[in-house]
Amino acid sequence: MSVLIVGASAAGLSTLEALRRQGYQDPITVLGAETYLPYDRPPLSKQYLCGDWDELRTRLRPEEMLAKLDANFVLGDPAAALDVNRRVVSTESGRELSADSIVIATGLRARRLPGQEGLAGVHVLRTLGDADALRRDLTDSPRVVVVGDGVLGAEIAATARKLGCAVTMAGPQAAPLESQFGTIVSGLLADLHTAEGVELRLGTAVSGLTSATGRVTGVQLANGEVLPADVVVVALGATPATEWLNDSGLTLDNGIVCDAQCRAAEGIYAAGDVARWQHDGLDALLRLENRTNATEQAACVAANILGENRSYTPIPYFWTDQFATKIQVHGIPTANAEIVVAEGALDERRFVTHYRRDGRTVAVLGWNMPKQTRLHREHLVHG
Repeated sequence: MSVLIVGASAAGLSTLEALRRQGYQDPITVLGAETYLPYDRPPLSKQYLCGDWDELRTRLRPEEMLAKLDANFVLGDPAAALDVNRRVVSTESGRELSADSIVIATGLRARRLPGQEGLAGVHVLRTLGDADALRRDLTDSPRVVVVGDGVLGAEIAATARKLGCAVTMAGPQAAPLESQFGTIVSGLLADLHTAEGVELRLGTAVSGLTSATGRVTGVQLANGEVLPADVVVVALGATPATEWLNDSGLTLDNGIVCDAQCRAAEGIYAAGDVARWQHDGLDALLRLENRTNATEQAACVAANILGENRSYTPIPYFWTDQFATKIQVHGIPTANAEIVVAEGALDERRFVTHYRRDGRTVAVLGWNMPKQTRLHREHLVHG
């Protein structure tokens, strides 16, 4: 029996490691679109972008450890098509790779603004190559506009500010992450960025870019205002990298739709950001874009390849580091939930909040209280 893992990032590598850890000794091939060995993406917007880490430190495992996994890494050759019945993946270079089980872990593609292609000074941040290009453009402390008020946009704004850039954050929400965190916590996040020197121009959508002689000069808002910029970072989220599967027959709807065992079809599984699976605990289809899910879902997929019938029912978790603040979230917070401070105090900027809906705790958020936040996680199980 053989396994082909399509995607050489966190979910793909975690699937490989879980299979070997559970005693699987047959051939495994890992197909990656990028030329890099598996690396970690969360540091790209923080430690790597600001220059504290080099490329080697972003790697998920050193080469000698990868060698011990005894897998065939085929890198720099994106998947182009999947024949579900034959379980064959065709690549852009013309390879055909077959296996008894295929795991799709192709992740996400960054959204872009219309007209940004080919315009100097405009960036997205998804890959090491993206981070390298952005880091070069930030070296002379330019005027930076970050288009996007979610986690990635806020992290990039914080890092660019740390590098001495004049930073403006633009986006449709009234405060960063308001749609997830609600007005209270997102208001504190807005205060944090303002205190650190980030100019917030929020509450108005971005309509486009302005340019001169092939280089960006500003960001145009829907109200007609233009925010001057030497560098623009587009952080408007990402979409599942599934376009190569359009003719496969798999169900594609905001990701690869899977059953509770993360199975998209017989012998075909999905893991990580690209997977939208049936979460039996929530009785809903769910897709998560975070590092923790990539590892945990990969372990479930590996177990099911090896004959288990394990449903994947995690408690979602993510974290974000901005300036000197660490925010950790267990569960799924929503803006319309009731927020109860369970420990600490908002004005001290050290607290744990419970997000409650219909009499149940649906999420726990910690602000600079990592140990206490983990302890409060049990309220998600026991209500």
